[in-house]
Amino acid sequence: MTFETLNDLFLEQTQDLYDAESRLVEALPKMAEGAKTRELQQAFRNHLKETKVHVTRLEQVFEAIDEKPKKKTCHAMKGLLKEGEEALEAEGDERVRDAALIAAAQRVEHYEIASYGTLRALAEHLDMPDVAKLLQQTLDEEGEADKKLTSICEENVLAKVGRA
Repeated sequence: MTFETLNDLFLEQTQDLYDAESRLVEALPKMAEGAKTRELQQAFRNHLKETKVHVTRLEQVFEAIDEKPKKKTCHAMKGLLKEGEEALEAEGDERVRDAALIAAAQRVEHYEIASYGTLRALAEHLDMPDVAKLLQQTLDEEGEADKKLTSICEENVLAKVGRA
């Protein structure tokens, strides 16, 4: 990998996010199926719909910069999703397992928030306002998904689990 220009970095980061979002499209149905709290199941299903839109937006970004959509393996997302798989396979109280799923999902959201924020800043610096606007839309949705997960955890999971 060689970074001679910010355009090189922008392309590499877009390819990384494209892979990350594609992996998430595959993982979210498993997370929805494994969740026990109805609200968490629905949140994962809703985020799956949003994530498919995020993939489409990234394809629009590729088009705007005259590049074909291409994935660069996102090792960070692979690791984060592995933690989610471990939570799905865990034994024990199903509400505590849901809390573990939420923790794993929020780590994913925080990674995406950081990635989209950086990519949007690069787009602004590179004078790509339309691309920056697309990326900001996704960034806003990722932030809302994170808030929703926090709310579900506090209201529907932690409130029903003892302190011990």
